[in-house]
Amino acid sequence: MAGKKRYSPGEKAPQSGQYKNTQTSNEVTVTKGEPMPPTPKKGQKYVIVDPTRHKK
Repeated sequence: MAGKKRYSPGEKAPQSGQYKNTQTSNEVTVTKGEPMPPTPKKGQKYVIVDPTRHKK
């Protein structure tokens, strides 16, 4: 996870996609602008692992 920005629960997602909990490896889907969901334990964070790709 080195080099990737980590996002706290409640922080707004900068882009839509799959985010992984850095401690549990569970993934969640979050839409851009929506808050990150709660984590099982205090101090856990999320990193984006699969951004949504939009065709124009």
